[in-house]
Amino acid sequence: MKVLFLDAYNLIYRARSGYTKGEYAVIYNFFRGIRPLVEKFAPDKVYFVLEGDPKFRAKLSEGNYKANRVSAGDDFHRQKASIINMVSAMMPFSVVKHPELECDDTIATLVYKHHNEGDESTIISSDSDFIQLLGNMNVKLYNPVRKLFIEPPDYDYVIWKALRGDATDNIPGIPGCGDKTATKLMTGEPKILKEYLAQKDRIKIFEKNVHLIRLVDFSNDLSMLQYTNGQLDTDMLRETFSDLGFQSMLKEKTWNKYIKTFEGL
Repeated sequence: MKVLFLDAYNLIYRARSGYTKGEYAVIYNFFRGIRPLVEKFAPDKVYFVLEGDPKFRAKLSEGNYKANRVSAGDDFHRQKASIINMVSAMMPFSVVKHPELECDDTIATLVYKHHNEGDESTIISSDSDFIQLLGNMNVKLYNPVRKLFIEPPDYDYVIWKALRGDATDNIPGIPGCGDKTATKLMTGEPKILKEYLAQKDRIKIFEKNVHLIRLVDFSNDLSMLQYTNGQLDTDMLRETFSDLGFQSMLKEKTWNKYIKTFEGL
């Protein structure tokens, strides 16, 4: 079985780019952009994975985890909520969320599950944290911004990132250790990295970062997953597109192509 994982918030934030006119531009960009992705990968099953509240990471970082994020504004969040509601009610996707873990952790866990069942998985996201899943499982990572598959490095990505930190998530790296130094440490003799981390201050930062960056596998207990299997509701979707003024998507040829993409899921 071919399984497609959609990093919901990543794709919704990406939908801020493109068409910008009107009060529903983000919704329009999202639904317009999701069809060619599903068509490209022709999956048997699609997961639309939402974010939970990463409590353990917030506690570990003393509240600093992702504290540098700036709100995209009320209008964006209104449209984001509408997208989630529309997908849940009208699209043939499995909408899934762990209330106390991030989307990344949920996707990682479900990738492990499907790998063990012999399925082929593809993740759609520009989030580099998913690189750590590549190499050892039947999974690919497709970056929809760069429009290419991401190749895994020849070293442990989690350790590399723990050394240099992750500014996007407000995770400081070891002082003085940037991309070049981290890569040099990872590609050199193992003793070089061991000696580098021998300093107490460095190993403390490194170990905390590993826990913040490494994705959680909770496949031994899926009981907390909030899960909804959606169905394609063409009548409601067409009516909603019409109410929102998405007339270009309702032209006969365009609409028929749109619906055909999602039939059979």
